[in-house]
Amino acid sequence: MPEVRVIDETGKQKEMLELNPDVFGVEIRVPLLHQAVTRELAARRAGTHDTRGRSEVSGGGKKPWRQKGTGRARQGSIRAPQWKGGGKPFGPTPRSYEQRMPRRARREALRAAVAAKIAAGELTVIERLGLPDAKTKALVKGLTGLGLSESPTLVIVSELADGLLRAARNVRWVTVETPSHVSVYQFLRHPQVVFERAALLSLQEGLAR
Repeated sequence: MPEVRVIDETGKQKEMLELNPDVFGVEIRVPLLHQAVTRELAARRAGTHDTRGRSEVSGGGKKPWRQKGTGRARQGSIRAPQWKGGGKPFGPTPRSYEQRMPRRARREALRAAVAAKIAAGELTVIERLGLPDAKTKALVKGLTGLGLSESPTLVIVSELADGLLRAARNVRWVTVETPSHVSVYQFLRHPQVVFERAALLSLQEGLAR
């Protein structure tokens, strides 16, 4: 049964929290994680790229020169792809990069991502992330006081308080998220993950359904 250490705001251990083995004790399947990350990054692409083919560029209605007798290669339009200013052959057109992935597979990938963090010892659980005032300095001091370094850190809280968001938006290495919106890519991208106890239990409950 997977267990994580719960600490208080000063970094002292309070207890060991036992997690549901059916949720966070699953096998870490790398191909499934890769598929989930690829899907998420592909969905971020706008897909608005567009090029004009020879039928879309202006000009080229007249044949440049007659078909025979000039000694030059036959040409039908100055807007053919081999001409400067001509249309681009087989160029990109607007499209959607969205990839389908079954909901069951997405949930399994999220379970595996959390399980990988637990196995690697990169997951920290705090009873509650208290912030006396909405100051960036106070947030950085609190996180470093937990033994964290100033490297990419994912902080998952049960509720997004305005004060926490204001304090975190000036810290480039901190990302704040909620259990309902966190993704597999965020887990794998951040070498340090900090959970509020309530947020971890909420994610466990949601993935157990």
